[in-house]
Order: sequence, then C-alpha cells, then structure tokens
Amino acid sequence: MIELVHLAKRFDGRPVLDDVSLRIERGETFVIIGMSGTGKTVTLKHIAGLLDPDEGEVRIDGETMSGADDATRERLRRIMGIVFQSGALINWLSVFDNIALPLRERRYSPAEIDAMVDEKLQILGLSEAKFKMPADLSGGMKKRVCLARVLVRNPSIILYDEPTAGLDPVMSHVINMLIRRMKDEFNVTQVVVTHDMQSAYEIADRIAMLYQGRIIACDVPQRIRETDHPIVRQFITGAVDGPIEVE
Repeated sequence: MIELVHLAKRFDGRPVLDDVSLRIERGETFVIIGMSGTGKTVTLKHIAGLLDPDEGEVRIDGETMSGADDATRERLRRIMGIVFQSGALINWLSVFDNIALPLRERRYSPAEIDAMVDEKLQILGLSEAKFKMPADLSGGMKKRVCLARVLVRNPSIILYDEPTAGLDPVMSHVINMLIRRMKDEFNVTQVVVTHDMQSAYEIADRIAMLYQGRIIACDVPQRIRETDHPIVRQFITGAVDGPIEVE
C-alpha cells in the first residue's frame, strides 16, 4: 500500500505539489493524469524516495519513506521498479545484459541469471531479441526490455512514467496489456503517469487528475469519463468550449 499524506513540494518558491493526499491499495493500478508540469512525475519521484517533500510524508506498506535513513530507503526501494519514459537502457549492453544487470549486482550465479532473464524474456515476448543491442530495437521493444529489467527483481510495486509515449496505437495496446497482466497474474501495485486517456481507461482501477499541484478528481474510469468537472472534462476530451484552463 502507498500513502501520500498532505504532500507539498516547491521548487524555487513555486508550489508543484500542494497538499496531495492519496491512498493506493495493494494490487491496485492507479493512474495519474494531468497537464505537463503539474507534478505527475514529481509525485512518482516522491513515492520512489528520489525526492523528499517540504511537508507531509510518503508511506510504503506503513513505513515512512520520506526522510528515512539510507538503510530504510534502500530496503523500500528494493520492492519497487521504475519504467522510465525513455526506457533508460544502457546502449552498450545487449538486451540480455541490460536485464541481467540488477541480478549481477545482487551476485546471483550465472545459471540463475540465465534462467531468470530467459523467463522474463519469454513472458514479454522478447526471446528473439535476447542478444540485440538497444539501437536495434523499436520504441515498443525498448519499453518491454525496461519492464523485463524491472520484473526480474520481482518487485511488489512498479512505477511507470508515460509508458505509451511515442508509441503507435498497436504497440500502446501491447504495453497496456502487459500492465494489466502485471496486476492480474502477479498482483503488483502499479502507479502510472500518462497523458494517454485511452491507456488510462484500459488499465486503471482508479484515475486521479492533478491540476496546479492538487488532486481535483479521483474516481473509477467510468466516472472520470462521465465527469462534469470542466477542467477534467477539457483534459480528457481535448474539447475547448470556452476559455482554455491553464496552469
């Protein structure tokens, strides 16, 4: 379970998060939407312990992440994986070696590494790409390799930063199905930041919208789709019936 309790963060005096409180249940896929610069990725970084709030706190399974000592922070991070928007693959390592990297850091044997990497390659349909280099991969394959590198650590929490950004509709659907599979088969708690409303509707148990650093809506996908809230409606439909609401 992930809890954000009255979270506030400022950069150069500008509020980016302003009294944000959320409770994300174990096994839930929680999607955060909102305009660029409204604090979505900053929220992910707080959950991962990469940023500490100016006020409030982040709790992971009841333990406080924000302000924790290095040992506690590292232990909590070990149960998490982050799928970056760029994929964040190491260009001079093959697909196999990119996925094996966290296992080698934990000193698994070569036989264990081979078996664990092959399993994740098969799950994600990447077996034929095992020895390819990142430069030879499509955008969708890079995202899947990044997810395989996360999964090989068997995390209980996965954070996704714009997982379908830059992908065509077919590959976006593939990524969405993989995210759903993580929930259905592995009961992983997932937090997804996205601008892609089709993706949000496909994968979310609940959707929250950040606007000017605050949560202005949080509900199941169907109710978000049917909302009368003018700012949320403008964002999810792209329709402009009057003055454009901006930050």
